Parts: sequence; C-alpha cells; structure tokens
Amino acid sequence: MVSSSGPNNRIVSGMRPTGRLHLGNYHGALKNWVRLQHEYDCFFFVADWHALTTHYEETGDISERAWDMVIDWLAAGLNPGSSTLFIQSRVPEHAELHLLLSMITPLSWLERVPTYKDQQEKLKERDLSTYGFLGYPLLQSADILMYKPGVVPVGEDQVAHVEITREVARRFNHIFGREPDFEARAETALKKTGKKNARLFNDMRKRWQEQGDEEALEVARAMLDSQQNITKGDRERLFGYLEGGGREILVEPEARLTETPKMPGLDGQKMSKSYGNTIELRESLDSVEEKIRRMPTDPARVRRSDPGTPEKCPVWDFHKVYSDEDTRAWVQKGCTTAGIGCLECKGPVIDAVRKELEPIQERAREYENDPDTVRGIIQEGCEKARAEARETLDEVRQAMGLQYR
Repeated sequence: MVSSSGPNNRIVSGMRPTGRLHLGNYHGALKNWVRLQHEYDCFFFVADWHALTTHYEETGDISERAWDMVIDWLAAGLNPGSSTLFIQSRVPEHAELHLLLSMITPLSWLERVPTYKDQQEKLKERDLSTYGFLGYPLLQSADILMYKPGVVPVGEDQVAHVEITREVARRFNHIFGREPDFEARAETALKKTGKKNARLFNDMRKRWQEQGDEEALEVARAMLDSQQNITKGDRERLFGYLEGGGREILVEPEARLTETPKMPGLDGQKMSKSYGNTIELRESLDSVEEKIRRMPTDPARVRRSDPGTPEKCPVWDFHKVYSDEDTRAWVQKGCTTAGIGCLECKGPVIDAVRKELEPIQERAREYENDPDTVRGIIQEGCEKARAEARETLDEVRQAMGLQYR
C-alpha cells in the first residue's frame, strides 16, 4: 500500500449524477476507484454542478439521481473509511476557487479545449452558448486543484482537461507565488525542521540545483513530506525553495490513464443510456439474463449449423471482458466450426455477469433500506472535504491579497 502522506499520494475524481449506474460505468471508472482507494488518499465527488453545464433545464430529479449513484458507489465497494465521498455543491469553496481562477485564465485556453467544440457538435439540439459550458473545464480545474492531488485518473478524452489544470496552476503560482520575502520565509521555515534536517535539505538542494541530481530532489521532498512540525504553507514554500522557484501554492497534478476494458453495450456499441443498450448494476438478474440471451450475434449464423466469426459478434466483446483464456478458446473453436450454438456461447457470459452483480445488489439493498446511513456518509465526507477546501482557499486568498483582518 502506498503511504497517504503528502499531496502526491492523493487522487481526486468525480462523476456527474446520472442516476443508477450500469456495467459501462462500473468497468470504465468505478471498479478502478475501488482499487485506488486502497493505494491512495482518495476524494470522490458527485459532480452535480457539472450536470448543469449541458442539462441546466433538466434539474428536477438531480438530487434523486445523485443519491442513486452514491448507493451504487457504496454497493460496488467504495468504503467511506478508505475514501472521502462528497457532493460538489455542498462544498461551496469549489465555486469561489473557480471564480478566482477565472480572473487569471485566458479565454483562449477554454476555447481550445477539444471537448468544447466536440460537445457542441454532439449536442446541437441544446443551447450551449453559456459561460457555464465554456467554463466547465475551469470548474473541473478548481475541483482538482482544491485538494492538491498528485494524480488524476482519466480516460484519453479527459487528458486535455488535466493539462489545462496544470497550466492554470502554473500560471497562478507564477503570478502569486513570488513573495517579496520568499527566501527569508523559506529559511525561517527550514529552521523549524531541526538542524539535522536543515543540513540534509541544503545539501540535497545544492545537488539538485547545481547538478540536476533527481535522487537528491526526491530525498529532500520525502524529508519535507515527513515533517509534522511545519505548516502546509511552509512545506509548500520549502518545495518551491528546493526547486529554485517561488512558493508552490497550487499543485500541478499528473494525468494517469486508466486501463479499462471496453465495455460494450448489448448491441455492440459503447454501453450508454442514450443508446438504450445498458445493464444496470441493480437490474434484476432475470432481466439481465433475458437481455443477454436476446443479444444479436454474428448475422452469418442463420442456422445452428452455420459457422460464424466471433469478432463480428457483440457477445464476443463480453467474453473479452468476462471470460478467461480457456473459455475464449472454446468460443473461438465452437463458433468457427459451428460446434456450439449462440445460446451456448452466451451461457458463460450470463454466469459471469450474474456472479459479478449478485454481491453488488445485496449490498445495494442494505443501503436502499438505510438511507440515513447513506446521507450520514456523505455528510461526513462533505465536512472533511470542506476542511481541506478551506485550507486551500485561505492560501489562495492570502496569495491574492484577499485576507482581511
């Protein structure tokens, strides 16, 4: 397990509240979150403000969809003891940081985000000529930068959003991280670490700045991460002093591409509610079995005796997600030689999906019957998130000259 001390071992990610989740959501992100919570200090949030950027006229059931999604998170294995779960709009500091970052972010940066024009093209029927839609990548940046994560798990289509987040952090630090008495403050902070650590820091700082010794840089960073008697502001000030710049107020996160299998829909397209081809995590197992049995197969197999090509069959994509090598070899041989029929081919998939969903649905029923526990988990998560957010905003306000006494 990776230690959760220090910002580089923190992860932040969110989902729009779409209601009950399906297998595409589970394999595309949620299953990965469940794994990451045991390796990192994780903050996962319901991105309800983001839902308004494209569907601002459809807010009637947004809270219901949010609670449904949280139940699915918990049922899938997210543990409030291992990760912080909260709702974006219940941490209003996100909105303030978004506003403050908007003061320094060039308009052209938002207009060039690839998803800006892509979404406008895909959602032509909606009026997306709003600041909320244009500015949602910056709101996403605020969501991330608020918690100073080192890593943001994303799919390929979201890498550009992490990149603009890095650019915004870099620009903010460049403008506001240059304190007039920066070096004096850094030296004062260094004394608080003790003489031995101060000597180690100065030695590593010299080796890094004069020789580019990356090992020295890591040693000094690890020493700062372990310090309990300096403030977060002093730690960030010393990080900047170590690397030869100013104070790092906002951390530049790294994008981490998540390796997720393509979860096909029942018709071979991407699984999506808009295509009507999903299997929900809480769907009755009888319905799940019926849906898989009715899946289209290779059109060349008109009769049981006709050989087929697995790669042309949507069921094969399910085998690639759920079946082991032996089962896939059995499918390949049986389909291409007409040794098995399509219903036989679907049998292992049905069994695997049922096995995956049964424990999830059992846990979901417990949470459905105990809504107070679900609300309590979110309340606790919101309080923890707000405490972290207030610290970041205090630093941002101070750096921008907005602290009043």
